[in-house]
Amino acid sequence: MITLALSKGRIFDEALSLLGAVGIQVLEDPDTSRKLILSTSRADLRIVLVRASDVPTYVQYGGADLGVVGKDTLLETGDAGLYQPLDLKIAKCRISVAVREGFDYAAAVRQGSRLTVATKYVAIAREFFAAKGVHVDLIKLYGSMELAPLTGLADAIVDLVSTGNTLKANHLVEVERIMDISARLVVNQAALKLKQAPLRALINAIAAAVKI
Repeated sequence: MITLALSKGRIFDEALSLLGAVGIQVLEDPDTSRKLILSTSRADLRIVLVRASDVPTYVQYGGADLGVVGKDTLLETGDAGLYQPLDLKIAKCRISVAVREGFDYAAAVRQGSRLTVATKYVAIAREFFAAKGVHVDLIKLYGSMELAPLTGLADAIVDLVSTGNTLKANHLVEVERIMDISARLVVNQAALKLKQAPLRALINAIAAAVKI
């Protein structure tokens, strides 16, 4: 049995399209089923539903043979012991710096001001600002990042941006693009040895679908 770890949401939806391209269908709808382990049209493949931040952990420690996870999560939580054969080119977005309208971010950076930055991506933000020589105090938040500049909690945020519509709706502007993000296929290295033939066949099939 091959176990694939996925998280609900955009990655799940776009991963299903990719699996469909290689002839694999999920037999249950996670939005209507309470099950956390879903069967597929392949008798030897099942899907486990976990939090996005837990996908690398499940794969690393053998709870799943492979998984689909955003590059942002890998950079933030670490990717030790994970084989990353494919950029799946799905769930594309970017990590950016945003501030409230009217805040002169460029001047603050130029003048060497110490900025307070709210983010879920503390490691990524720390490395980015350190490389620029910008002094920051980082506040870790888990949601509603846009509120931080509006309430005075922070001068800026570092967050995922897709269309930018949420920023605009909350009177925030994107001032720096840190990196582009997409979902990656990660594989347990021990599983790759123990289940080499079926895993390699699946990886190769997905790789061919990504190139289409």
